[in-house]
Amino acid sequence: MKDLVGKKRVQLNGFLGIYLLAVFMIWMKTYLTQLTQFELGVEGTLQQILLLINPLGSALLFLSVAFLFRGKRKMSMLLIVYTLMSFLLFANVVYYRFFSDFITLPTIYQTQNFGDLGGSVLALFRGTDIFYFVDIAFLFYLRIAKKQQLKLVKTGFVMPVVAVAFALMISSTNLYLAEEDRPDLLVRGFDRSYIVKYLGMYNYAIYDSVKTAEASSERALADSSDVTEIINYTKSNHADPNPAYFGLAKDMNVIYLHLESMQTFLIDHQLNGQEVTPFLNSLAKNENTLYFDSFYHQTAQGKTSDAEFMLENALFGLPQGSAFITKGQNTYQAAPTILKDYGYTSAVFHGNNGSFWNRNVIYNNFGYDEFFDANAYDTSDPKNMAEYGLLDKPFFEQSQALLETLPQPFYTKFITVAHHFPYKMDQELTTIEKATTGDSSVDNYFQTARYADEAIEEFFTYLKESGLYDNTMIVMYGDHYGISDNHNRAMEQILGEEVTPIVNADLQRVPLLIYVPGMEGGINHTYGGQMDLLPTVLHLLGVETQNNIHFGTDLLSEDHSQVVPFRNGNFVSPTIYSLDGKYYDRQTGLILDSSQYEHAEKLSAMVEEKLNYSDKVVNGDLLRFYSKDGKVIEE
Repeated sequence: MKDLVGKKRVQLNGFLGIYLLAVFMIWMKTYLTQLTQFELGVEGTLQQILLLINPLGSALLFLSVAFLFRGKRKMSMLLIVYTLMSFLLFANVVYYRFFSDFITLPTIYQTQNFGDLGGSVLALFRGTDIFYFVDIAFLFYLRIAKKQQLKLVKTGFVMPVVAVAFALMISSTNLYLAEEDRPDLLVRGFDRSYIVKYLGMYNYAIYDSVKTAEASSERALADSSDVTEIINYTKSNHADPNPAYFGLAKDMNVIYLHLESMQTFLIDHQLNGQEVTPFLNSLAKNENTLYFDSFYHQTAQGKTSDAEFMLENALFGLPQGSAFITKGQNTYQAAPTILKDYGYTSAVFHGNNGSFWNRNVIYNNFGYDEFFDANAYDTSDPKNMAEYGLLDKPFFEQSQALLETLPQPFYTKFITVAHHFPYKMDQELTTIEKATTGDSSVDNYFQTARYADEAIEEFFTYLKESGLYDNTMIVMYGDHYGISDNHNRAMEQILGEEVTPIVNADLQRVPLLIYVPGMEGGINHTYGGQMDLLPTVLHLLGVETQNNIHFGTDLLSEDHSQVVPFRNGNFVSPTIYSLDGKYYDRQTGLILDSSQYEHAEKLSAMVEEKLNYSDKVVNGDLLRFYSKDGKVIEE
């Protein structure tokens, strides 16, 4: 008996005790992180319980891998698994601070961009982050201090079996309760925050890996028959062009100005009595400019690349990662390819590395004739450089000579970078004071926005002096939010109102200004998103889109759908907003009564259908089976 008690004491003081301690530490660390660092919208007792227990099953299961090893290797494997879990948790915390989202497996492929991120990543770190690693150091200490005891311990087969069984029991109960509270959780998994809230960070990682594998297999399994259903859907949802606008810009040049991180609230906004974007404000009032004040970005993890992907193809970006990177070799029928048949030369201008977002690969598959990246610019003067390339003013100045090499008519895109997180700028270049909220991202945001506005004004001056202004359609669009909802407290100071779910959704509006010489302009209140840009621009150029596989519709068409889907399955419309599983009355801001849910549910189903069809096209590379004249290509 004495020997048995002694043996148990050795086990509890040895590996088994350390295993249980490790389970408890990673459980609590993950729970507290999910509770305090992520905006998961936890409501009610059941969701609070689920948030508490969901890390426990994962901790028991993953750390039990160490039982498969013998002697001191048990502890080594425990440390490895514990460290990996901790780094995954911490990486998501840092990622969430800017993107308000969680890392997916495809975003790992985007590490090729990390070399250009520089201070943007460093700005996301905080001094308190050291606490994510103190427990790891403590386990390393125990590994050394109990080295001799760990050599003697034999846990046998009972403990690992018990640990795994207990882990599966907890996880199964977790999943059952989650499905009771949120039916079809794993089927309708557009919103990653739901998966994390109900199943936890580590189960989410497993779910994401499975979904990524499914998406990767779609191309291999796809055939020409799959495109027929898509064609029927897009044709039935086609919006005929508005005769009053169709062909107004026929044979004109096209210039897209990519307004990095520009949000609509900046238009006509004053800071300390000064207009932040005086030139864009004047353009919004130009007699030949249509200004869309209810235009939303629809980007997800691909951010800037998602915006480009949508405006070139009228296809949604992917739910995980960036299509620019993971689907760069697909077949596309993008704007440059379409307009090539109408005599257009195409080019992109960007003062950053061509490999960033895999642009040097995917632009070829979009049909671009030229890509002027950093190699085409003088980037030798550090004063002219931002973290993501050439500052906007020297960028536009140096782009003028490059633009003049293109035969007309041309289709071009200019990608700016100065107004990018963390919005730092040499104070000698600024012409407006910072805000004073105490949040550096928000406070700096207005200085870089003013600089970008001034750079655009200088470029317009060039266009007028060169004569291009009178024969060019200029489309200015914001690519995505600049201030995430992690900064809502500071934004409440800026806006002078509470950031409710409705207000937060409207902060996702980005500017869209379309200038066409001779066109009757004005403010347009139509609800729309980046998916709608391609058919709108093509119709203004007099190009019919009936045979194109597009998931957006012409903003100027009487048949345009004003339901704007977001990548996570949410949507906005003039009457109903669907946000994080709740339906709101747009006018009152109140949650809809259950008696009004029927119409909202129909809209939600329509959004889900559109997202699913778009994903089938992209994941299956279905455009390889569809000719640009509208015929299915048999295998």
